[in-house]
Amino acid sequence: MAEQWQEPAPPAPLPFISVIVPVRNESAFIRNTLNQLLAQKYDRDRYEILVADGGSTDGTPGIVRDLASRHENLHLLTNRKKWSSAGRNVAIERARGDILVIVDGHCEINNRNYLQELASAFARSGAECVGRPQPLKVQGATTLQKAIATARSSPLGHHPQSYIYSAVERYVEPQSVAVAYRREVFEKIGLFDESFDACEDVELNHRIARAGMRCFFTPSVAVRYHPRSTLKGLFLQMARYGRGRVRLLRKHPETFTLTGFVPAVFVLGLGAGPLLAALSAAWGALYAAAVLVYLLIIGAESGRLALRERSFALWPWIAVTFVAIHTGAGCGIIQELVRRRDERQKWQGEELWPHKDGKRREEALV
Repeated sequence: MAEQWQEPAPPAPLPFISVIVPVRNESAFIRNTLNQLLAQKYDRDRYEILVADGGSTDGTPGIVRDLASRHENLHLLTNRKKWSSAGRNVAIERARGDILVIVDGHCEINNRNYLQELASAFARSGAECVGRPQPLKVQGATTLQKAIATARSSPLGHHPQSYIYSAVERYVEPQSVAVAYRREVFEKIGLFDESFDACEDVELNHRIARAGMRCFFTPSVAVRYHPRSTLKGLFLQMARYGRGRVRLLRKHPETFTLTGFVPAVFVLGLGAGPLLAALSAAWGALYAAAVLVYLLIIGAESGRLALRERSFALWPWIAVTFVAIHTGAGCGIIQELVRRRDERQKWQGEELWPHKDGKRREEALV
């Protein structure tokens, strides 16, 4: 007897994706970033873009409002606390998505299938979070920006345990790369710690790892970030990262690594060396030898990278970039170690005090 024909089951609906964009003074980049997100080949009814503005003074909110007036799935939110960690939480609390992904306001997403690739990565991996590469190479970069992008891709230019410049799809530890999460992740471990103005993602991802959740890393959802345009901007960025690392260590002592504090030792050595050299010729010789070895190392690595990029002109710029990276991170670490501030003094009024593990509060739409 022939089997009775049965109508095939309808395909499973696409997961609803909330794209979270924390911003502050991103007028130079935000329109392009949002246009790339709005042009995604993904059902318009199955994703939303939530821009959390931290008090921009450069016209960023006006740009977002202009685009939002023409796109119903784009929304502008107020982040009264300004920091990215708080902005992420504002958006998370408004988000409707099954999947939540963080996209900063100064990046390029040239893949119109980005959201589809993201949904696919979650479906085929079964992981609780997804990580991505975040190279700094963008169109129209200056020589300095190219040097920064190249230096940051080197083991001398970023944390050696990070997968952020990897190109191999695999399961990894989430700390340095997780940027997209299933909703239940936040329901289980809470939100971003708003006492962090840097490394808030590392801190959250550390809690994810500690909870035994998995992270799937795939180059298919890579985004490109705009490097800093000046050495001063790079130095300040790295100093902020250094301060964040110390705050991470205070909250989670198990995150301590010797390599993470090498920049601080480097800066202390630079400062103490001349003083010791004034006391003893032997100390002076040792100091000179240490500086020479450092310059030889970064010089050789800069030359290798310039050769790889087929641009001899990048060589001196990469070397100077390494110095800015190392001194910036070192100064940030030292600053945070010697200056333990009471974080409560940063916020006026109890209602603005940041929550650390997800106590919920409401924020208004702009």
